[in-house]
Amino acid sequence: MAEALRYFIGFLILAGLFLLWLGNRKRKKAGIPSGRIVYADTGKVPPKPFYDPELGLTGRPDYLVEHGDLLIPVEVKSAKAPPEPYDSHILQVAAYCLLVERQTDKRAPYGWLRYQDRVDRIDFTPELEQRLLDLLTEMRRAERRGLPDRSHHSPARCRACGYRALCDQRLDRPPKKQRKL
Repeated sequence: MAEALRYFIGFLILAGLFLLWLGNRKRKKAGIPSGRIVYADTGKVPPKPFYDPELGLTGRPDYLVEHGDLLIPVEVKSAKAPPEPYDSHILQVAAYCLLVERQTDKRAPYGWLRYQDRVDRIDFTPELEQRLLDLLTEMRRAERRGLPDRSHHSPARCRACGYRALCDQRLDRPPKKQRKL
C-alpha cells in the first residue's frame, strides 16, 4: 500500500512538472514574456482602460506582465511582422508604458510587441517618451484646428476610412434620391 502511494505521488509530481513545462511552452509560443499576467484584454468583458487625464490619453494593452517589480505591457498584433516595427506600433507600446507609469508610479522600462512570427522588445527610453509627448501635443493642436480637408479623390479610400461617418467630404455617399413630380 505504501509503495502504491509513493508511485501515485511520483505520478502527480511528474504530471505537475509536465503541466508546468506545457504552460511555459505555450506562453513562449504566444510571445508573452515570463512573469505573472496581471492584466489581460482578451476576454468578452474588457478590463478597465488605463487613463491619464493630464494627457487625455486612454489605452488598454493586450497584457500587462509582472516581472519582478516591473510591469511590462504587451501588445499583440495579428499580422506577420514587417521588416521593422511600424512607428505607430512602437508609439502604441510607448503609450502603454507611459500609462502604466502614470497609473502605478512604476516605470515600464520596455514593452513587448508581438506579431504572428516575431516578438520585438521596445525600449521605453526618454527619447521615445519625448517623441510620444511631442506627437500627443501635435495631435491636440490638430484637433483644435478641426478636421483637415480630404486629400484624395478615391471613393475606395473613403469607404475604408475610420472617420467616414463624421466626414462631410466623403466620396462614397449613396446618391440622393430624386423626387418624382
